[in-house]
Formats: sequence, C-alpha cells, structure tokens
Amino acid sequence: MRKLKLQMQTSVDGFVSGPNGELDWMTPFDPEIEAFIVDRLTDTSDTILLGRKMAEGFIRHWEQQAAAGSGKEHDFGVRMVSMQKVMFSRTLSHAAGKNLRVESRPLVDAVQDLKRQSGKDIIVYGGATFVSALITDALIDGGCPENC
Repeated sequence: MRKLKLQMQTSVDGFVSGPNGELDWMTPFDPEIEAFIVDRLTDTSDTILLGRKMAEGFIRHWEQQAAAGSGKEHDFGVRMVSMQKVMFSRTLSHAAGKNLRVESRPLVDAVQDLKRQSGKDIIVYGGATFVSALITDALIDGGCPENC
C-alpha cells in the first residue's frame, strides 16, 4: 500500500503563513534540506495531494517555473508539473492545471482509494486547513524514506 507523506514548511512554533496567506517569512532552503525534499520525498512519490486553497498558487508557480524558470527552480517545476495532482474541493468540479484532477468525494474515502492504487507514494504539499483534516482523520503515514 502506498504511503501518504507530508511536506510542509512551518516555524518552530507552528507558524505556516501570515493572516492573508503570506509566505514571506520563509527563508531559502539549506542545501541538505533541499536534497532531502527533492531526492527522498519527491523522487519516491508520483502523486501530489493539494487542498483547494493551496492548489491555485502551487500549480501556477510551478507551471511558470517549468515554462520560464532556470536552474533548480526550473528542474523542480518540471517535476511538479509532470506529476499527477489531486486537488480536493467541495465547491469546484474542475480546475486548470497540467496533470490535475479535482476530487470531491469524502476525504477519507478518496485518500484510502488512492493509497490502494499501485504506484509510488503520495505527497501532500499542504495548506494548514487541508493538512489539519488529513491529520484529524489519521491519513498521514509515519516514518520516512530509507536513509533519512
């Protein structure tokens, strides 16, 4: 069975964004952390889960990087665009984005179905509300990839 892994930037005190969703508090990644995220989390996953609020900016940013970015940002953008993405929404039935589908079924049912499918693991790039729901329903799997 596939694992559902969470990758989310938070401060030590649990801060994830400003009152209006600002991410200006984040600093560039340390090279070792960046390698962990790319090599050990992203490479072991083939599907990305996103909440509706996070999806719009996430998809727009990485599609722009894949199309016009350079260096590591471009390379990571290409990875993000090529992966299957599932956006959870109770209000939308369609959203723009490459390799994106909208899921409106109950969260537990949809995630359990995804975990039973064959393939690599599933990664969540969360928004706080979406991740809270996944944690509340005990859908995030423990542990970490080999050699971490």
